[in-house]
Amino acid sequence: MAELTFEIKETLGVLSENSRGWTKELNLISWNEREPKYDIREWSPDHTRMGKGVTLSADEFEALRALMNGETPDDDEAGIM
Repeated sequence: MAELTFEIKETLGVLSENSRGWTKELNLISWNEREPKYDIREWSPDHTRMGKGVTLSADEFEALRALMNGETPDDDEAGIM
């Protein structure tokens, strides 16, 4: 299997920290040198290890933001057919 590469382009915020020092973060990450996507996952304190997470395109992130604000996401923007 090919090696997974990543680069954290921007840390948008830390959502929580557990007793072992791992933090759940919202970041903008480039996976395998592709266009950056929004990403929510746990990271070790030195960011060398990560847990399972969720990666969202810009459209998916905007749809999530709308839902969290009690709005109805625009079906076209959210990619809903």
